[in-house]
Amino acid sequence: MPAARGGDAQKTGPTLEQVAARAGVGRGTASRVINGSPRVSERTRAAVQAAVAELGYVPNRAARALAAGSMDAIALVVPEQENRLFAEPYFSEILRGVSAELADTDKQLLLTLIRDERSRDRFTQYAAAHRVDGVLLVSVHADDPLPDLLRDVGMPAVLSGRRSSAEHVPYVDSDNLLGAQLAVEHLIGRGRRKVATITGPLDMYAARCRLAGYHEALTAAGRTGPEPGARPAVEAAHRPASAPGGRLVAEADFTEEGGHRAMRGLLERDPDVDAVFCASDVMAAGARLALRESGREVPHDVALVGFDDSAVARHMDPPLTTVKQPIEEMGRAMVRMLLGLMGSEPDPRGAPAPGAGQPQLVLPTELIRRGSS
Repeated sequence: MPAARGGDAQKTGPTLEQVAARAGVGRGTASRVINGSPRVSERTRAAVQAAVAELGYVPNRAARALAAGSMDAIALVVPEQENRLFAEPYFSEILRGVSAELADTDKQLLLTLIRDERSRDRFTQYAAAHRVDGVLLVSVHADDPLPDLLRDVGMPAVLSGRRSSAEHVPYVDSDNLLGAQLAVEHLIGRGRRKVATITGPLDMYAARCRLAGYHEALTAAGRTGPEPGARPAVEAAHRPASAPGGRLVAEADFTEEGGHRAMRGLLERDPDVDAVFCASDVMAAGARLALRESGREVPHDVALVGFDDSAVARHMDPPLTTVKQPIEEMGRAMVRMLLGLMGSEPDPRGAPAPGAGQPQLVLPTELIRRGSS
Protein backbone atom coordinates (compact mmCIF):
# COMPACT_ATOMS: atom_id res chain seq x y z
CA MET A 1 0.00 0.00 0.00
CA PRO A 2 2.71 2.59 0.79
CA ALA A 3 4.28 1.89 -2.61
CA ALA A 4 0.96 2.56 -4.32
CA ARG A 5 0.59 5.87 -2.50
CA GLY A 6 4.14 6.75 -3.56
CA GLY A 7 3.21 5.99 -7.17
CA ASP A 8 0.19 8.29 -6.91
CA ALA A 9 2.40 11.01 -5.50
CA GLN A 10 4.71 10.69 -8.48
CA LYS A 11 1.79 11.16 -10.87
CA THR A 12 0.31 14.20 -9.17
CA GLY A 13 3.58 15.67 -7.90
CA PRO A 14 4.61 15.09 -4.29
CA THR A 15 3.71 17.81 -1.82
CA LEU A 16 5.67 19.26 1.08
CA GLU A 17 3.24 17.53 3.44
CA GLN A 18 4.09 14.15 1.91
CA VAL A 19 7.81 14.87 2.28
CA ALA A 20 7.28 15.75 5.95
CA ALA A 21 5.23 12.60 6.56
CA ARG A 22 7.81 10.36 4.86
CA ALA A 23 10.60 11.94 6.98
CA GLY A 24 8.55 11.76 10.16
CA VAL A 25 8.75 15.51 10.86
CA GLY A 26 6.37 18.46 10.78
CA ARG A 27 5.70 20.50 7.66
CA GLY A 28 7.53 23.55 9.07
CA THR A 29 10.63 21.47 9.80
CA ALA A 30 10.62 20.03 6.29
CA SER A 31 10.27 23.55 4.88
CA ARG A 32 13.24 24.78 6.92
CA VAL A 33 15.43 21.96 5.60
CA ILE A 34 14.43 22.60 1.98
CA ASN A 35 15.06 26.32 2.35
CA GLY A 36 18.51 25.74 3.83
CA SER A 37 17.83 26.82 7.39
CA PRO A 38 20.61 25.93 9.86
CA ARG A 39 18.07 25.53 12.67
CA VAL A 40 17.66 21.76 12.25
CA SER A 41 19.72 18.81 13.40
CA GLU A 42 21.87 16.86 10.97
CA ARG A 43 19.74 13.77 11.61
CA THR A 44 16.55 15.65 10.70
CA ARG A 45 18.18 17.22 7.67
CA ALA A 46 19.30 13.80 6.41
CA ALA A 47 15.79 12.36 6.89
CA VAL A 48 14.10 15.16 4.98
CA GLN A 49 16.66 15.06 2.16
CA ALA A 50 16.17 11.31 1.86
CA ALA A 51 12.40 11.81 1.63
CA VAL A 52 12.86 14.47 -1.04
CA ALA A 53 15.01 12.06 -3.07
CA GLU A 54 12.65 9.10 -2.63
CA LEU A 55 9.54 11.05 -3.64
CA GLY A 56 11.18 13.18 -6.33
CA TYR A 57 9.92 16.36 -4.68
CA VAL A 58 10.60 19.59 -6.58
CA PRO A 59 10.25 22.78 -4.45
CA ASN A 60 7.82 25.40 -5.65
CA ARG A 61 10.23 28.14 -6.70
CA ALA A 62 7.62 30.88 -6.57
CA ALA A 63 6.50 29.91 -3.08
CA ARG A 64 10.09 29.75 -1.85
CA ALA A 65 10.87 33.12 -3.37
CA LEU A 66 7.78 34.69 -1.79
CA ALA A 67 8.71 33.29 1.59
CA ALA A 68 12.20 34.70 1.20
CA GLY A 69 10.86 38.12 0.20
CA SER A 70 12.10 37.77 -3.38
CA MET A 71 10.36 36.78 -6.61
CA ASP A 72 13.60 36.47 -8.63
CA ALA A 73 12.02 38.64 -11.33
CA ILE A 74 12.71 42.06 -12.84
CA ALA A 75 10.16 43.97 -14.93
CA LEU A 76 11.15 45.93 -18.03
CA VAL A 77 8.37 48.49 -18.39
CA VAL A 78 7.75 50.40 -21.61
CA PRO A 79 5.00 53.06 -21.40
CA GLU A 80 4.30 52.94 -25.14
CA GLN A 81 2.00 51.22 -27.61
CA GLU A 82 3.03 47.95 -29.28
CA ASN A 83 3.63 49.60 -32.66
CA ARG A 84 6.45 51.74 -31.24
CA LEU A 85 7.98 48.86 -29.30
CA PHE A 86 8.38 46.70 -32.40
CA ALA A 87 9.09 49.47 -34.93
CA GLU A 88 11.96 51.24 -33.18
CA PRO A 89 15.40 49.59 -32.93
CA TYR A 90 16.06 51.52 -29.70
CA PHE A 91 13.80 49.22 -27.71
CA SER A 92 15.23 46.00 -29.13
CA GLU A 93 18.78 47.15 -28.37
CA ILE A 94 17.87 48.07 -24.79
CA LEU A 95 16.22 44.67 -24.42
CA ARG A 96 19.32 42.96 -25.82
CA GLY A 97 21.53 44.68 -23.26
CA VAL A 98 19.18 43.95 -20.37
CA SER A 99 18.85 40.28 -21.32
CA ALA A 100 22.60 39.86 -21.75
CA GLU A 101 23.36 41.37 -18.34
CA LEU A 102 20.72 39.22 -16.63
CA ALA A 103 21.91 36.01 -18.33
CA ASP A 104 24.32 35.08 -15.54
CA THR A 105 21.91 35.88 -12.71
CA ASP A 106 18.92 33.97 -11.36
CA LYS A 107 16.53 36.78 -12.32
CA GLN A 108 13.69 36.34 -14.79
CA LEU A 109 12.75 39.24 -17.08
CA LEU A 110 9.12 40.32 -17.46
CA LEU A 111 8.27 42.70 -20.34
CA THR A 112 5.33 44.99 -19.57
CA LEU A 113 3.69 47.63 -21.80
CA ILE A 114 1.87 50.50 -20.11
CA ARG A 115 -0.73 51.66 -22.62
CA ASP A 116 -2.98 53.82 -20.46
CA GLU A 117 -3.81 54.89 -16.90
CA ARG A 118 -5.62 51.65 -16.16
CA SER A 119 -2.64 49.47 -17.09
CA ARG A 120 -0.35 51.79 -15.12
CA ASP A 121 -2.51 51.44 -12.01
CA ARG A 122 -2.63 47.67 -12.46
CA PHE A 123 1.15 47.46 -12.69
CA THR A 124 1.57 49.72 -9.66
CA GLN A 125 -0.59 47.34 -7.62
CA TYR A 126 1.43 44.41 -8.95
CA ALA A 127 4.65 46.10 -7.86
CA ALA A 128 3.18 47.12 -4.49
CA ALA A 129 2.50 43.43 -3.82
CA HIS A 130 6.21 42.85 -4.57
CA ARG A 131 5.50 40.41 -7.37
CA VAL A 132 8.79 41.61 -8.87
CA ASP A 133 12.06 42.60 -7.18
CA GLY A 134 12.86 45.64 -9.29
CA VAL A 135 11.77 47.65 -12.32
CA LEU A 136 13.57 49.02 -15.39
CA LEU A 137 11.66 51.89 -17.02
CA VAL A 138 12.23 52.85 -20.66
CA SER A 139 10.90 55.84 -22.63
CA VAL A 140 9.47 57.88 -19.77
CA HIS A 141 7.75 61.19 -20.46
CA ALA A 142 7.96 64.32 -18.32
CA ASP A 143 4.56 63.84 -16.68
CA ASP A 144 4.84 60.08 -16.11
CA PRO A 145 4.01 59.41 -12.43
CA LEU A 146 5.02 55.74 -12.48
CA PRO A 147 8.61 56.24 -11.23
CA ASP A 148 7.28 58.13 -8.21
CA LEU A 149 4.53 55.57 -7.59
CA LEU A 150 7.15 52.82 -7.57
CA ARG A 151 9.30 54.79 -5.15
CA ASP A 152 6.29 55.28 -2.86
CA VAL A 153 5.67 51.52 -2.62
CA GLY A 154 9.35 50.83 -1.96
CA MET A 155 10.11 49.23 -5.33
CA PRO A 156 13.69 49.71 -6.64
CA ALA A 157 13.61 51.24 -10.12
CA VAL A 158 16.05 52.57 -12.72
CA LEU A 159 15.12 54.77 -15.68
CA SER A 160 16.50 54.74 -19.19
CA GLY A 161 16.79 58.49 -19.63
CA ARG A 162 15.20 60.95 -17.23
CA ARG A 163 12.16 63.18 -16.96
CA SER A 164 14.03 66.40 -16.20
CA SER A 165 17.39 67.75 -15.06
CA ALA A 166 16.12 67.38 -11.48
CA GLU A 167 15.36 63.65 -11.80
CA HIS A 168 15.45 62.00 -8.35
CA VAL A 169 14.94 58.41 -9.49
CA PRO A 170 18.13 56.50 -10.44
CA TYR A 171 18.81 56.61 -14.17
CA VAL A 172 21.16 55.72 -17.01
CA ASP A 173 21.25 58.24 -19.84
CA SER A 174 23.41 59.29 -22.78
CA ASP A 175 24.88 62.74 -23.46
CA ASN A 176 22.08 63.90 -25.72
CA LEU A 177 22.99 67.59 -25.69
CA LEU A 178 26.62 67.08 -26.72
CA GLY A 179 25.61 64.51 -29.33
CA ALA A 180 23.24 66.99 -30.97
CA GLN A 181 25.91 69.70 -30.87
CA LEU A 182 28.35 67.39 -32.66
CA ALA A 183 25.75 66.64 -35.34
CA VAL A 184 24.96 70.28 -36.07
CA GLU A 185 28.60 71.39 -35.90
CA HIS A 186 29.33 68.71 -38.51
CA LEU A 187 26.61 70.05 -40.82
CA ILE A 188 27.83 73.62 -40.42
CA GLY A 189 31.40 72.45 -41.06
CA ARG A 190 30.24 70.90 -44.31
CA GLY A 191 29.17 74.36 -45.48
CA ARG A 192 25.44 74.01 -44.97
CA ARG A 193 23.66 77.35 -44.57
CA LYS A 194 20.13 76.50 -43.45
CA VAL A 195 20.25 73.73 -40.88
CA ALA A 196 16.84 72.53 -39.67
CA THR A 197 15.97 69.98 -37.00
CA ILE A 198 13.22 67.44 -36.44
CA THR A 199 12.83 66.92 -32.70
CA GLY A 200 11.28 64.12 -30.73
CA PRO A 201 8.23 64.79 -28.52
CA LEU A 202 9.22 67.72 -26.32
CA ASP A 203 7.62 66.24 -23.23
CA MET A 204 10.65 63.92 -23.20
CA TYR A 205 13.88 65.21 -21.69
CA ALA A 206 16.06 63.51 -24.30
CA ALA A 207 14.24 65.36 -27.09
CA ARG A 208 14.63 68.70 -25.29
CA CYS A 209 18.34 68.06 -24.76
CA ARG A 210 18.83 67.31 -28.46
CA LEU A 211 16.96 70.49 -29.37
CA ALA A 212 19.12 72.46 -26.93
CA GLY A 213 22.26 71.00 -28.51
CA TYR A 214 21.01 72.09 -31.93
CA HIS A 215 20.47 75.67 -30.74
CA GLU A 216 23.80 75.82 -28.91
CA ALA A 217 25.71 74.71 -32.00
CA LEU A 218 23.96 77.34 -34.15
CA THR A 219 24.62 80.07 -31.58
CA ALA A 220 28.30 79.12 -31.28
CA ALA A 221 28.60 79.40 -35.07
CA GLY A 222 26.89 82.81 -35.14
CA ARG A 223 23.80 81.36 -36.79
CA THR A 224 20.17 81.83 -35.80
CA GLY A 225 19.69 80.53 -32.29
CA PRO A 226 17.61 81.14 -29.18
CA GLU A 227 16.52 84.69 -28.56
CA PRO A 228 18.84 86.68 -26.25
CA GLY A 229 18.27 85.92 -22.57
CA ALA A 230 16.10 82.88 -23.28
CA ARG A 231 16.34 79.88 -20.97
CA PRO A 232 18.04 76.82 -22.45
CA ALA A 233 15.71 74.76 -24.61
CA VAL A 234 16.41 71.77 -22.35
CA GLU A 235 13.90 73.03 -19.79
CA ALA A 236 11.47 74.60 -22.25
CA ALA A 237 8.45 72.46 -23.05
CA HIS A 238 7.96 73.91 -26.53
CA ARG A 239 9.59 76.46 -28.80
CA PRO A 240 7.11 78.64 -30.75
CA ALA A 241 7.48 78.57 -34.51
CA SER A 242 7.61 82.39 -34.48
CA ALA A 243 10.77 82.45 -32.32
CA PRO A 244 14.12 83.01 -34.10
CA GLY A 245 14.99 79.78 -35.83
CA GLY A 246 11.52 78.42 -35.11
CA ARG A 247 10.63 77.93 -38.77
CA LEU A 248 13.55 75.51 -39.00
CA VAL A 249 12.34 73.45 -36.04
CA ALA A 250 9.67 70.77 -36.43
CA GLU A 251 8.44 68.54 -33.61
CA ALA A 252 7.67 64.88 -34.31
CA ASP A 253 7.22 61.68 -32.31
CA PHE A 254 10.28 59.46 -32.94
CA THR A 255 8.40 57.52 -35.66
CA GLU A 256 9.09 57.25 -39.39
CA GLU A 257 5.68 58.71 -40.19
CA GLY A 258 6.36 61.62 -37.85
CA GLY A 259 9.71 62.30 -39.52
CA HIS A 260 8.09 62.24 -42.96
CA ARG A 261 5.35 64.65 -41.91
CA ALA A 262 7.78 67.01 -40.16
CA MET A 263 10.12 67.13 -43.17
CA ARG A 264 7.27 68.04 -45.49
CA GLY A 265 6.33 70.85 -43.11
CA LEU A 266 9.89 72.17 -43.03
CA LEU A 267 10.09 72.24 -46.82
CA GLU A 268 6.79 74.09 -47.03
CA ARG A 269 8.01 76.73 -44.58
CA ASP A 270 11.50 77.08 -46.06
CA PRO A 271 12.23 75.33 -49.38
CA ASP A 272 15.90 76.38 -49.14
CA VAL A 273 16.69 74.07 -46.22
CA ASP A 274 19.96 72.33 -47.09
CA ALA A 275 20.58 70.26 -43.94
CA VAL A 276 18.47 68.49 -41.33
CA PHE A 277 19.41 67.03 -37.97
CA CYS A 278 16.83 64.42 -36.93
CA ALA A 279 16.59 63.40 -33.28
CA SER A 280 16.38 59.70 -34.24
CA ASP A 281 17.43 57.47 -37.11
CA VAL A 282 13.84 56.31 -37.60
CA MET A 283 12.66 59.89 -38.11
CA ALA A 284 15.59 60.45 -40.48
CA ALA A 285 14.29 57.57 -42.62
CA GLY A 286 10.93 59.33 -42.84
CA ALA A 287 12.62 62.64 -43.65
CA ARG A 288 14.67 61.03 -46.44
CA LEU A 289 11.46 59.72 -48.04
CA ALA A 290 9.90 63.20 -47.94
CA LEU A 291 13.03 64.69 -49.49
CA ARG A 292 12.97 62.18 -52.33
CA GLU A 293 9.28 62.84 -52.92
CA SER A 294 10.12 66.54 -53.28
CA GLY A 295 12.87 65.80 -55.82
CA ARG A 296 15.76 66.56 -53.47
CA GLU A 297 18.83 64.35 -53.32
CA VAL A 298 20.67 63.36 -50.13
CA PRO A 299 23.30 64.67 -49.54
CA HIS A 300 23.69 66.79 -52.69
CA ASP A 301 20.66 69.01 -52.03
CA VAL A 302 20.01 68.30 -48.36
CA ALA A 303 22.45 66.73 -45.89
CA LEU A 304 20.87 64.45 -43.30
CA VAL A 305 22.02 63.38 -39.83
CA GLY A 306 20.22 61.10 -37.38
CA PHE A 307 20.64 59.97 -33.79
CA ASP A 308 21.10 56.45 -32.29
CA ASP A 309 23.33 54.65 -34.83
CA SER A 310 20.78 51.88 -35.19
CA ALA A 311 20.54 49.30 -37.97
CA VAL A 312 18.27 51.77 -39.78
CA ALA A 313 21.22 54.16 -40.19
CA ARG A 314 23.54 51.54 -41.60
CA HIS A 315 21.02 50.24 -44.11
CA MET A 316 19.78 53.55 -45.50
CA ASP A 317 20.75 54.70 -48.99
CA PRO A 318 23.01 56.56 -48.66
CA PRO A 319 24.12 55.27 -45.24
CA LEU A 320 23.11 57.74 -42.55
CA THR A 321 25.53 59.95 -40.66
CA THR A 322 24.32 59.68 -37.08
CA VAL A 323 25.10 60.21 -33.41
CA LYS A 324 25.95 56.93 -31.73
CA GLN A 325 24.60 56.38 -28.26
CA PRO A 326 25.59 53.07 -26.60
CA ILE A 327 22.05 51.73 -26.30
CA GLU A 328 22.92 48.11 -25.52
CA GLU A 329 25.43 49.23 -22.88
CA MET A 330 22.74 51.46 -21.41
CA GLY A 331 20.58 48.37 -20.94
CA ARG A 332 23.45 46.52 -19.28
CA ALA A 333 24.25 49.47 -17.03
CA MET A 334 20.60 49.76 -15.96
CA VAL A 335 20.63 46.15 -14.82
CA ARG A 336 23.89 46.59 -12.90
CA MET A 337 22.53 49.69 -11.23
CA LEU A 338 19.26 48.00 -10.31
CA LEU A 339 21.00 44.95 -8.87
CA GLY A 340 23.15 47.30 -6.83
CA LEU A 341 20.03 49.05 -5.50
CA MET A 342 18.43 45.71 -4.69
CA GLY A 343 21.58 44.61 -2.88
CA SER A 344 21.23 41.21 -4.49
CA GLU A 345 24.83 40.94 -5.59
CA PRO A 346 27.95 43.10 -5.60
CA ASP A 347 28.76 45.19 -8.63
CA PRO A 348 32.49 45.25 -9.31
CA ARG A 349 31.97 48.00 -11.88
CA GLY A 350 30.88 50.62 -9.41
CA ALA A 351 27.12 50.46 -8.75
CA PRO A 352 26.52 52.22 -5.43
CA ALA A 353 25.66 50.20 -2.37
CA PRO A 354 22.14 50.57 -0.92
CA GLY A 355 21.85 53.83 0.97
CA ALA A 356 24.72 55.47 -0.92
CA GLY A 357 22.42 57.99 -2.64
CA GLN A 358 20.57 57.84 -5.94
CA PRO A 359 22.94 56.66 -8.69
CA GLN A 360 23.10 58.49 -12.00
CA LEU A 361 25.10 57.56 -15.07
CA VAL A 362 25.48 59.50 -18.32
CA LEU A 363 27.27 57.64 -21.13
CA PRO A 364 29.14 59.45 -23.94
CA THR A 365 27.91 59.89 -27.51
CA GLU A 366 29.93 60.21 -30.71
CA LEU A 367 29.33 61.24 -34.30
CA ILE A 368 29.51 58.48 -36.94
CA ARG A 369 30.12 60.01 -40.38
CA ARG A 370 28.58 58.31 -43.41
CA GLY A 371 27.38 59.21 -46.87
CA SER A 372 24.21 61.17 -46.03
CA SER A 373 26.10 64.32 -45.06
